[in-house]
Amino acid sequence: MKVRATQAIMECLLEQEVDTVFGYPGGTILNLYDELYHYQDKIHHVLTAHEQGAAHAADGYARSTGKVGVCFATSGPGATNLTTGIATAYMDSSPVVFITCNVSEGLLGKDSFQEVDITGAVAPFSKHSYLVKDANDIPRVVKEAFHIASTGRPGPVLIDIPIDVQEQSLKRFAYPAEVNIRGYKPSVRGNDLQIKRVVDAIAQSKQPLICAGGGVWLADAREELLELAEGSEIPVVKTMMGLSLLPTDHPLNMGMIGAHGNHCANQALAKADLLIMVGTRAADRAVVDPREIQRRMATIHIDVDPAEIGKNMQAAIPLVGNVKVILRQILDRGAPVTNSAAWLEQLTDFRRAELNRRFPHREGYVFPGTVLRKLGARLDDDAVVCVDVGQNQIFTCKYLPQKNGRLLTSGGLGTMGYALPAAVGAKVARPDRQTIVVCGDGSFQMAMNELAAVRAGGLNLKIVLFRNHTLGLVHQIQCSAPYHGPFGVALDGSPDFETIAQAYGIPSLTVRDEDRLDGVLDQFLAAPGCGLLICEVHPDVGTND
Repeated sequence: MKVRATQAIMECLLEQEVDTVFGYPGGTILNLYDELYHYQDKIHHVLTAHEQGAAHAADGYARSTGKVGVCFATSGPGATNLTTGIATAYMDSSPVVFITCNVSEGLLGKDSFQEVDITGAVAPFSKHSYLVKDANDIPRVVKEAFHIASTGRPGPVLIDIPIDVQEQSLKRFAYPAEVNIRGYKPSVRGNDLQIKRVVDAIAQSKQPLICAGGGVWLADAREELLELAEGSEIPVVKTMMGLSLLPTDHPLNMGMIGAHGNHCANQALAKADLLIMVGTRAADRAVVDPREIQRRMATIHIDVDPAEIGKNMQAAIPLVGNVKVILRQILDRGAPVTNSAAWLEQLTDFRRAELNRRFPHREGYVFPGTVLRKLGARLDDDAVVCVDVGQNQIFTCKYLPQKNGRLLTSGGLGTMGYALPAAVGAKVARPDRQTIVVCGDGSFQMAMNELAAVRAGGLNLKIVLFRNHTLGLVHQIQCSAPYHGPFGVALDGSPDFETIAQAYGIPSLTVRDEDRLDGVLDQFLAAPGCGLLICEVHPDVGTND
């Protein structure tokens, strides 16, 4: 029996155990949406306010579940509106399959209405893309897309299907049991000789240091990381993407490294004699001067992507493969015993001073670090915190106490407007988990239209908005040489956020007095449903204050 192409797509999604898609309908994708109508009891559709929001929501869904997120969009501007979300997922290795529908095959390349070469457009920042010209290829293409998105180094994959291909029928539907893609065989196990060298190097070091990144989350290797760190008594620093791997109060947690990192973490990086990089590319924001590190110490680099080994920093001992598998290989040889007691004591003193530091106070304003410290103490143990980009991101990474939850942010691309739609995806995926959004008044205005998705879904999100009436991080940078002062950053046209929230049926609170902060936070978190907390911050406050 012949099967409609659109029906085949839905059946393929069910084969991949997809239960949710995020999207925005339009002309060329209406056939697929009409098919989704018949599958709505099996696949939940979340309508966002903008295609970029749908992309970020699918990304947030993927990061919070470990499953592949799915996003639909129509041709032309619908597809191009996805590009920032695709690039965001690519930079942070988030597994998302994007399905777009294009004009008829015969109109491709003719500047037809709402036609664009989306597969060509996303080629530099997607893991792979497909233009389907024969409906019979759909099962194979979907199977491969999910496989590519979720294996090796995860990432976004795009499938573009012309409208006339959607209208075709398959001779028969058969979903492939296996995938065999020539030239795509990601490494899983680490080389045994290299594993032995790693164990020996750790055993010989006196001041070893683990630097953990987002690849640990992607490989579901948190437990193995902890087992190695605790078994060998190795302190741990994290990149921004690996920040929530260890609770803040864990004795081996030394904080976040980098230009905006913690003093203790950067001191650890400066004084270590062995650096073990796990699931991180050691990019410029995390490792400011890789050549200096290479000169001073031996480095071990563990990553699933061979292209990352040596890209930013040469490794004495490179190990390519799945982080979880490799860490388990190291542990199976026996956790190396290190003589690092003096090293740990030194770092612990740094960390204790950092965690106990007093924050500055300005009358009529709240300091973000104070808010975040008090907020973190009140969150559930497994809370998901979605953080935007700008000063709010840096303050959150430095000062929000981590427990056993997850922090989601755009670390690689630095996409403003990421947090709210990502939180929509995370909350849809896990409605049982407390979900918090942290943003600034600049980043919030890039995505506040997604309050519509929050309202439509009845999502219990708590949104913390730092209002300083300026693009804070740019303002901060412009206050230093060689710039002549803040310019083009004043948010003079900002709306009344309380009224905006009210328009969406969302209650709000405003706090500008730190003496009232405890009571306001308790009220904010205890209130049922979605809520907005506006925190008044002085525009001159900087991330180093």
